[in-house]
Amino acid sequence: MTTLGYALLGLLAREPASGYDLKRQLQAPIGFFWRARHSQIYPELARLEAIGLVTYQVVAQHDLPDKKVYTITAEGRGALRDWVATPAEAPVVRDEVLLKTFSLWLVEPAAAVALVRDQERRHVEQLQVYEGLHQQLVQRAGAALTHWDSPYFASYITLQKGIGAERQYLEWCRWVVLLLEQPA
Repeated sequence: MTTLGYALLGLLAREPASGYDLKRQLQAPIGFFWRARHSQIYPELARLEAIGLVTYQVVAQHDLPDKKVYTITAEGRGALRDWVATPAEAPVVRDEVLLKTFSLWLVEPAAAVALVRDQERRHVEQLQVYEGLHQQLVQRAGAALTHWDSPYFASYITLQKGIGAERQYLEWCRWVVLLLEQPA
């Protein structure tokens, strides 16, 4: 089973969805921490359907092609539950900025500051997105936000990890700029 398959099952465990809806949800919120290509989604849904982890219903649409709305099966929910309870591999970090900072000593301080400031700007923007999502989630979920068996709880703790990561990255950027701007 692929990680994409589990990601799709995780989305379908929350609610039935069309392939298009799943594509959108894989961009945000899932895309904030895990990426999948659009071209992978439909073949993976077909594979999940073939092994009995999802089913679909064809829904007729006016002026549009019919669409398939997928639903997770009991077997799919069990497979997802088993996967969630299994220890995960250590994540592979592929951060081009960190790779560049490893050789930062080769460029002038002004160029280094520009690189780090650009990252700072990007992380400020992402933090603002996450904080906006946090406000929406708090308003929508109410008390369910802290119930461990609620999808809102899972979204909340995932979002908190993202907020913390963005804040830490910003702190690091600001620290690096302070060091670069100190007289030699």
